[in-house]
This record gives sequence, C-alpha cells and structure tokens, in this order.
Amino acid sequence: MSAKTKTRDLREQSDDQLAASLADVQNQLFRLRVQRQTERLEAPSEIIKSKREIARIKTLLRERELKKA
Repeated sequence: MSAKTKTRDLREQSDDQLAASLADVQNQLFRLRVQRQTERLEAPSEIIKSKREIARIKTLLRERELKKA
C-alpha cells in the first residue's frame, strides 16, 4: 500500500481487503515507532500519515458496519 491511499480507492476494496490493509498499516506504524525510539526515523511525518490512514480505514469499516445494521 502506498504511503497515502485515496479514500476513493479504499471504498472500492472489500471488507477483507480493508482488514488486511489495516493490519499492514498498523504494522508499518509499529515499525516507525520502533525507529523513532532508536533514533533512526528519517521522516517523523510518516507516523502522522500512518495514523491518518488507520483512521481512514477504520472509518470506512465502521460506516459499512452501520449500513448493515
């Protein structure tokens, strides 16, 4: 997944694909946090981008959950 995926592209994915994307981005965020603690993080803004991507994916999953109910 690219550093910033468009919301439009995320909406086209299935729930399973979104869950996999969410896991990937959460893993990426973990690695970035480890790099930050070991002082090897070159671009601190990547942490913010990852957090926003996680929020974007979780929002879409929640919207779909509410539509089903």
